[in-house]
Amino acid sequence: MTTLAMPPGRVTLKQGGGGRAMRALIEKLFVRDFATLPQQGFDTGVGIAAMDDGAAMKIGDDWLVITTDSHVIHPIFFPGGDIGRLSISGTVNDLAMMGATRVLGMTCSVILEEGFAIESLETIQQSMVAACREANAPVVTGDTKVMGRGELDGIVINTTGIGLTRTLVRDNGLSAGDRIIVTGSIGEHGLAVMVARHGIEIEGDLVSDVAPMSSMIATIAGHVTAMKDPTRGGVSSALHEMASKSGVGIVIDERAVPVLPAVRAAGELLGIDPLHVANEGKALLGVRPDAAESVLTRLRAHPLGRRAAIIGTCVAERPGSIVLDTGFGRRLLAEPEGEPLPRIC
Repeated sequence: MTTLAMPPGRVTLKQGGGGRAMRALIEKLFVRDFATLPQQGFDTGVGIAAMDDGAAMKIGDDWLVITTDSHVIHPIFFPGGDIGRLSISGTVNDLAMMGATRVLGMTCSVILEEGFAIESLETIQQSMVAACREANAPVVTGDTKVMGRGELDGIVINTTGIGLTRTLVRDNGLSAGDRIIVTGSIGEHGLAVMVARHGIEIEGDLVSDVAPMSSMIATIAGHVTAMKDPTRGGVSSALHEMASKSGVGIVIDERAVPVLPAVRAAGELLGIDPLHVANEGKALLGVRPDAAESVLTRLRAHPLGRRAAIIGTCVAERPGSIVLDTGFGRRLLAEPEGEPLPRIC
């Protein structure tokens, strides 16, 4: 994995954006010292030093996977979802990216600003319940705090998930020859939130893709070499991290990447590449060449995977680099420093 330098000074919004700046902050500050503590079971599994989507330890024939996520999105209600649906889906999806589609339980901690509308809170809670039912993921414990008016921007939600899997999947398992599959069209979440935040009018429906993916990922268990959900920093950031950790290069066929017309229009209007925009209901998969078509067929049979596509191939050359084949030539795809839109999830 590429060593990143953390600049001195103060924290900026880009250090929460999912790109190089955020990874540098985590690696150079939090991982630096936490990784020196006794791991008590995670030392032979996946601990904090791996900087994967969660931690994992072996229990009998299964792997116990645990992950946590905090959600600070603005606006809290957006086309296609809200902070409640996002908080459940995001954590369920992080478990699924390590193969843990059986969710044992989740925690939910909510921090509220004084004056927050109870009606809005009830709507958010019902959205969380609906997402839990979709994912078969019960919330089993939690916590609530209230802060003074002006001390918090409305609401912050933290969720932690614990799941089981027989086969653990990492984000560093790619090999030369593996095909890269995206489970659907990209860029919808980030651009839907941006359009809602700034009141931008565009033609066509633009809604977030936020959804728990565990049932879809369960259909391809055992056929995937690596997985990651392209949230903050988008497809570009996720691919760079996977390639760097795996020691491979990745060639992406730009024409094969599924992008909805409304997303393309919004991206062109705002000058933002959909490859750099957050998704909350899509996954990037590494799959052996002989299994790629079978995995694609299974994905497309699921409601969340109907637009799944094979978009690239892993190569031995230029490890850690992402090469974009435009059809007219090739260029390196740069990893963003951070998500172009802060507070996206």
